[in-house]
Amino acid sequence: MDVSIVGPKVYFEVPIDIPLLGRIQISETMVISWLVMLIITVLCIWLTHDLKVNNISKRQAFAEMLVEAADKFVIGNMGEKFRNMVPFVAALFATSLVSNMISLLGFRSPTADLNTEAAWAIVVFIMITAQKIKAGGLGGYFKGFTQPIPVLTPFNILSELATPISLACRHFGNILSGVVINGLLYTALALASSKLLGLIPGVVGAALSHVPILAVGVPAVLSVYFDWFTGVMQAYIFCMLTTMYIANAAEG
Repeated sequence: MDVSIVGPKVYFEVPIDIPLLGRIQISETMVISWLVMLIITVLCIWLTHDLKVNNISKRQAFAEMLVEAADKFVIGNMGEKFRNMVPFVAALFATSLVSNMISLLGFRSPTADLNTEAAWAIVVFIMITAQKIKAGGLGGYFKGFTQPIPVLTPFNILSELATPISLACRHFGNILSGVVINGLLYTALALASSKLLGLIPGVVGAALSHVPILAVGVPAVLSVYFDWFTGVMQAYIFCMLTTMYIANAAEG
């Protein structure tokens, strides 16, 4: 098992041998992603359990509020004809949000791994391409690369490929930066604590120098910004761009 430590968190990768499939790497990103899906599934089951028409509970009222918010977001940005996209966008937002904020529990956020955002971006890119083909046909899709003049075809192809890359890298960069900054700050405060308390003479100083007192509290305060505010904003921005790209693709 390969293990690396960054700040207060441990990242691991475990290779396992599966018959007929060979050796597969089980990374922390995969494990935490499964945990994220489990959390979302349990929440959905809990929120939608024992629904009523009259005298609804606060739990059901909250669930209905979430559904109405998802409907308003998708239909407001894409139009009524894209109502069928509500479950996809809602699932994408929920997965991104929980993945971003799970670091509050001490886990490494799956969105701090570019592979996660790349997978999401590929799915979105396929949906964008499908909408373009649906709107203008396969011939119209390929003809679009030659507009307005054929000489711009290579640049149009690069522009098309830049869509999923920009989607993935934007989300990944913002989340990873928070992880790195928190890790560096934790390490710096732990080192400062060791040096400062080490100035105390005798056994007391030697013992306290191993306790990262200064590292307690400050990283947690910064997590309010990096995990809560940034996490919510990045999930919102990713879904907003997704709806805009798909809606624009459908217009041909």
